[in-house]
Amino acid sequence: EHLERFFSSYNSFNIIWNTLYLGFLSLLFCFPIPILLALLVNEIHAKRLKKGLQTITYAPHFVSTIVVVGMLMSMCSPSTGVVNKLLMNMGIVSEPLYLMGSAKYFRPMYIISGIWKDAGWNAIIFISALSAIDVTLYEAAEVDGANRWQRMWNITLPGIRGTVVTLLIMNLGKVMGSNYERLDQFGNTQVKDFSYQLAIYIYDKGLASAKFSMATAVGIFQSLVGLVLVLLSDRIAKMLGEEGLL
Repeated sequence: EHLERFFSSYNSFNIIWNTLYLGFLSLLFCFPIPILLALLVNEIHAKRLKKGLQTITYAPHFVSTIVVVGMLMSMCSPSTGVVNKLLMNMGIVSEPLYLMGSAKYFRPMYIISGIWKDAGWNAIIFISALSAIDVTLYEAAEVDGANRWQRMWNITLPGIRGTVVTLLIMNLGKVMGSNYERLDQFGNTQVKDFSYQLAIYIYDKGLASAKFSMATAVGIFQSLVGLVLVLLSDRIAKMLGEEGLL
């Protein structure tokens, strides 16, 4: 009954579409960055530089989302922000951009904030997977004349393929679960059509309006979609010869 009421509402399609679209965009751009960062760290042999880079990249994970968004607002301010000043000094734009208050920049800024906050932390898993690769494989490949790119393509990437597939399947289950804190901080009247997603809807119905049964029904629907995506991606991974997750 509650789901019928939700789907019969005039904006239910927009809410689901905005959630799925932003979820898949976040997966497309946010998922590969930790892998690339892990590969970069793995190629650095200077220990102090390696540790320093790791610390700098995963430190934002421990900072509150509100602080991260606040820093972005300050840096992207059209009057005093360093980003706009840099773009104008380089001649890329002729007038300041309202990066945090314009609908067309909402999704890019949301994704950038997610990369900044969590890329370094998520890279730790891939760095751990890289450390488990047998060093003798690299030594043998070097003796055979393989360059750094060839060693990365034929040894490093296949060595972490299982980890990549597993985490990809798990992240596919989260595409319907937008980050409420970031959506709430990014939200304003200019971007409401894009920022009002299932996470905001569930909060509004469950806590703000005390419609707990409605919020629970929509939350279960959200979880079921995530479960279907996980099962489907796991089946596809097994069809392609991977071990999968389940």
